[in-house]
Amino acid sequence: MRIAVDLNRCQGYAQCAFLAPEIFAMHGEEALLYTPEADEAQREKLTQAATACPVQAILVDAVDVPAEAVSGER
Repeated sequence: MRIAVDLNRCQGYAQCAFLAPEIFAMHGEEALLYTPEADEAQREKLTQAATACPVQAILVDAVDVPAEAVSGER
């Protein structure tokens, strides 16, 4: 899954860092650091974090992997 945060919209409430600390972290009082890629095992925490964002600054996009990439076919 790909994660994007609109840093212009983010107000540093840190709800995401509280709910998904393996993906989001606060640097100082206002700067958000995050990992732009997450695996499927983190989906529930990531969804909770995105939903909890008071300004809806977090976008989660499921990345579809082509079948040939999974099977090794070309």
